[in-house]
Amino acid sequence: MSKSQFQKPIEIKISTVVAVSAILATSDRLALDAAMAEMTGGSTDFFEDDLAVIDVGALPAGGADIDWGGLIALLKKYRLNPVAVRNAAPEMGGAIAAHGLSLETAAPQRSEAEAPKKVAPAPAPAPAAAPAAAASEAIPGGARVMIIDTPVRAGQRIYARGCDLVITAVVNNGAEIIADGSIHVYNTLNGRALAGASGNPDARIFAMGMAPELVSIAGVYRTFEDGFPAEYARTPAQIRLNGDRIDILSVNSATRA
Repeated sequence: MSKSQFQKPIEIKISTVVAVSAILATSDRLALDAAMAEMTGGSTDFFEDDLAVIDVGALPAGGADIDWGGLIALLKKYRLNPVAVRNAAPEMGGAIAAHGLSLETAAPQRSEAEAPKKVAPAPAPAPAAAPAAAASEAIPGGARVMIIDTPVRAGQRIYARGCDLVITAVVNNGAEIIADGSIHVYNTLNGRALAGASGNPDARIFAMGMAPELVSIAGVYRTFEDGFPAEYARTPAQIRLNGDRIDILSVNSATRA
């Protein structure tokens, strides 16, 4: 009997994905377009077709109606694929559903004894680390950490959901590493590194050798099209969020860029 006769027509399994949060402070498409153009610096692969959750919680109450079709088209122009809307008012539900987006409802708060404080919104589908290369281990205080002992290849994406991420091998150009907590790379960090993916502004990125293409803390991005600052390049350094600014500091001093 052939193998196909034993296969189910479809299987549904749990999969980990991460989505970019697009937090709107205005619904003015011209203003949004200008801001996106400045953010991406004209790069056509800045977002690389990432999934996106549109967060309307910061929009002024009673403001202008949202042109959902126009907004979706604008985000797609910059290679973001909207899949859901967060913090929407009840009256927005019909228009949101009509444009094929789902409503993301915040999960009820749980005590620290029950679960981690935050759960990640969803990274876009991509190859995961080989199971043998990663381990989630308990650390003091009840937190957890994902450990990767093998190089992270170009095109590979690793997501440490609800915990810190520790990598002991090189992170190559074109790779992307994401964690709800902090990121620690005990080697050279190239590629893209996104810490505090579920919105934790206290998360940090540490590396023995810094040479990233892009870094993010709690959704605040900084890119390095002209290269990483020379005084910190490929040296032990850390990256943290200071208000709405990404700071780069030496691990061994208080200086920053």
